[in-house]
Amino acid sequence: MSSRAGVDYSAWDHIYVSDDEDVTSPYVDTSSLFRMRHRARLEKMAEFQQRGEDLENNLAEGQRLQEEAQRRLKYLEERIKDGEQDEEREAELKKVRDEVKKLKKDEKSFEKLMEEHRREEKKLSWNVDTISKEGFNKSVLNIKPVGKEETQETKVEKHKTFMEKYAKEIKHFGMLGRWDDSLKYLSDNPHLVCEETANCLVVICIDFEIDEKHALMEQVAHQAIVMQFILDLARTLSVDPRGCFRQFFSKIKTADRPYLDAFNRELELLKERVRRCAQTRMEGAMQELVEEERQKRLGPGGLDPVEVYESLPRELQRSFDEKSVQMMQEAMSKLDPEEGKYHLMRCIDSGLWVPDSGEGEDEEED
Repeated sequence: MSSRAGVDYSAWDHIYVSDDEDVTSPYVDTSSLFRMRHRARLEKMAEFQQRGEDLENNLAEGQRLQEEAQRRLKYLEERIKDGEQDEEREAELKKVRDEVKKLKKDEKSFEKLMEEHRREEKKLSWNVDTISKEGFNKSVLNIKPVGKEETQETKVEKHKTFMEKYAKEIKHFGMLGRWDDSLKYLSDNPHLVCEETANCLVVICIDFEIDEKHALMEQVAHQAIVMQFILDLARTLSVDPRGCFRQFFSKIKTADRPYLDAFNRELELLKERVRRCAQTRMEGAMQELVEEERQKRLGPGGLDPVEVYESLPRELQRSFDEKSVQMMQEAMSKLDPEEGKYHLMRCIDSGLWVPDSGEGEDEEED
């Protein structure tokens, strides 16, 4: 190729591109023919490369053997120089010298073959596989990295800290009723777009339901579902929720009926869960109160006087109602001695009956 205006184009004289071939066959599909030629070229290139690697390995192995032979030769020459000369050492010395000479000759042969291989490599035509190489290969995907799963204790502590720090802002967001107001508030406070805010809103809902503020509960529940839908969208897109909450509001304001129905269905489910949770908490609080009152009533022996009273025979109950010792003695006398002793001890342990030191012994004997 000629040069014009001082530009040398000779570097492009030996380019081989299979797609520019005009030699085709009517009996073979053109694309298949090109694939076969490409595969044959790759196999030839691999064979040429393997031959070069074999030459390098053989040269390196010969150099290693030559170094070992040189060390043995030097050792033998020093021993003979020190006066340890005999026929056996002379023969071994001659053998090692011949080996070193042969290895040097082999090294020159391999170097000559390596030089011929390099010259042959330079003469090879460029093709689509060798005409260029990657400068670098790097792909960057803007996705949210998968972090380590948090323990339950860590989640609880994180929720508590977040609630204490942003309680006022979260409650304000929970009271917003218009889409545009919610969008603007989250734009001004993007740190609220997270899982902790959704959890805090649910807790506020439960507190309102326990206080029988049902309208406020339903309002905050609506905002909790808004936050939950934003988080679900972020998980679907594998992005940070702070980067997609605007997309949610754009979608919800122009949403079709199925999407709005799904939103309202999730809202009703959350309200129902809040009501059940509030009921459970109130029942638990009531049980704790009952148990606390029961603990206060326990007698010196650890028995509940109410339970003991209800377990007594009817005549004994009447004696306690009338606060009559005589009626109690008469009721006891009608019982079996062991049964009477059993009821008496339970009355004492529960605090229903507090006898004097002397009377208690007599009563027990009776």
